Amino acid sequence: MRPMATAEDLSALVSKLGLDKQNKATLGRLIAHGNLGYAEEGADGRMHAQIRIPPDELVWDPAILVLPHGGDLDLEIFNDDQNTHCALFPSNGDSQFIWLPIHSRGTAALNLGGPGYYWYSSPIGNDEGRGLIGAIVVLGDVPQQARLDRPDQPRP
Repeated sequence: MRPMATAEDLSALVSKLGLDKQNKATLGRLIAHGNLGYAEEGADGRMHAQIRIPPDELVWDPAILVLPHGGDLDLEIFNDDQNTHCALFPSNGDSQFIWLPIHSRGTAALNLGGPGYYWYSSPIGNDEGRGLIGAIVVLGDVPQQARLDRPDQPRP
């Protein structure tokens, strides 16, 4: 039995096999082996990050964006691909949709108030089915005002 690849090895292995390019194989690229990036917090408390769609890969880079806590995020999006895509982001109050023509740039101001996993994607054509799906991971605890009135729960 072959040992399983670690998460770090997986991206390199997929690239070595040529599976990280669109239409090179049926697997294409899955969210589990995209890059991971961190948002940076400014002096004003707002977080900032960039994501890209690299040419001919049909993935978000990073596919997983980590925020240190809930709050406001200014996100800059670049479409470096040869095809038009779009972006649908979660945000408190309303989702945000951005059209991304070939070699374009867009910005989104998101508010993700609590910890958890938030999904983003390009819902046009079959972009999602071919791998253009990402996650925003918000770290931290639930704000005091949002906590349920119940006994403390065990933490890992």
